[in-house]
Amino acid sequence: MSTDQPDGGGRRRGGEGHSRFGTVVAYATAVIAAVVFAAPLVYAVFSAFKPSREVLQTPPSLFGSQFRWENFTEVFTYAPFATYVTNSFLVSIAGVAVVLVVSATAGYAFGRLRWPGRDILFVLFLGTLMVPQEVLVIPMFVLMQWFGWVDTYQSLVLPWAFTAFGTFLMRQFFRGIPYELEEAARVDGAGPLRTFLRVILPLAGPALAVLAVFTFLNYWNSYLWPLITVNDYPARGTLPIGLASFSTQNGTRWDLQMAASIISMIPTTILVIALQKHLVKGIATSGLGGR
Repeated sequence: MSTDQPDGGGRRRGGEGHSRFGTVVAYATAVIAAVVFAAPLVYAVFSAFKPSREVLQTPPSLFGSQFRWENFTEVFTYAPFATYVTNSFLVSIAGVAVVLVVSATAGYAFGRLRWPGRDILFVLFLGTLMVPQEVLVIPMFVLMQWFGWVDTYQSLVLPWAFTAFGTFLMRQFFRGIPYELEEAARVDGAGPLRTFLRVILPLAGPALAVLAVFTFLNYWNSYLWPLITVNDYPARGTLPIGLASFSTQNGTRWDLQMAASIISMIPTTILVIALQKHLVKGIATSGLGGR
């Protein structure tokens, strides 16, 4: 008995030591990864306050010879940057509104209603996720020409509002809602539409928040499609195109481009921070968390 107890205690202490070592390794790996990914962003932030000639100097330095707050105001005078920001806000907000309506209704139809061919159509719908956007831009542009929507806000919002990702996300969330709630609504005389609006949709706040953030980011950062479908700059130009306007035949104003990039990050950062709790809950309950 006396020889077994120290062994057991030793095993416990050894297990605790291994667990503590694993925790230290995990935290160290997380810190190293955070530093590696954050380093370019930190350099971009400090470069936004440098004179233009010092942004790409060799050897590189974090601080410039001057601290130029003027770069952030000059961004709006060097190019019509306010117009680009306004257009991006309009397109992103409109896109979020359309995607939420379309994805919520389609997700409810695929996830809660029973109708012939539902599962087969859903599989075909998911198959569109495997088609790259670059393959679709030419037929989509031809379609916009046929509608007469080239150089309009409709062409910036509607073509990418009917994607399978939002429908899949909402379907997965709706399938996790107890069916007893719908049965109770039917007993009270509610039809499918009223059940959706009064019972199911109010419970979908976290999933809608996740979809809203992802959609806003997609529209906000979209570059290829606005570049193809917009000809009237800056009247219809969006923010990614505006960032490219700081590179001309005479060179690139790196200081202004860094400052404009930092400005463009502010709305998305605020949005993610504001909806952080809903994002965590929505990802955990909609099937995106790896469950």
